[in-house]
Amino acid sequence: MADPSLYIYPSPLKGYEGLEPLPNEKAEDGQSYVNPPAEKKSEAYNSFVAPITNGIRGGYHVHIYFLRSNEEETQFAIELWERVRREFPELRIYQVWDKPIGPHPVAMFEVNLFTPAEQFGAFIPWLLINRGPLSVLIHPNTDEEERDHTQRATWMGQPLPLNLEIFKRMAVSK
Repeated sequence: MADPSLYIYPSPLKGYEGLEPLPNEKAEDGQSYVNPPAEKKSEAYNSFVAPITNGIRGGYHVHIYFLRSNEEETQFAIELWERVRREFPELRIYQVWDKPIGPHPVAMFEVNLFTPAEQFGAFIPWLLINRGPLSVLIHPNTDEEERDHTQRATWMGQPLPLNLEIFKRMAVSK
């Protein structure tokens, strides 16, 4: 995980200044709050928020890791890869890598997600239940590769140490 102090975080309320205070009324469940209705649904249902890409790269990469030295885990990963291809053929699904590649420390395969509500909203909960013993890195795609793989990343299962040196070399070569 990247050091959060390395980044600047704009206020989450930017663009919502000067509005009426929110009500303190509790909802029927007695715990959550009643929210005022919005004029329209958030655009985040239709496209990924900036600076996440909405183009050919996809908004999110999902890396599904397995230990090649563990036969059962390898078999499970190959079967999961096939299942993902059969159940989610509209996603971009890459080959199964049997060795480390790029910043990824072990064997893995990758899936790209292009829509927030339909693809991300369906695939991530499905993967949470069906990933078995495998670790999964979920990260957005922006122009900040290292930050995407660290500070903006989310893990399912055991986080693995990434080889971040590749990002430093990429930054030097730009």
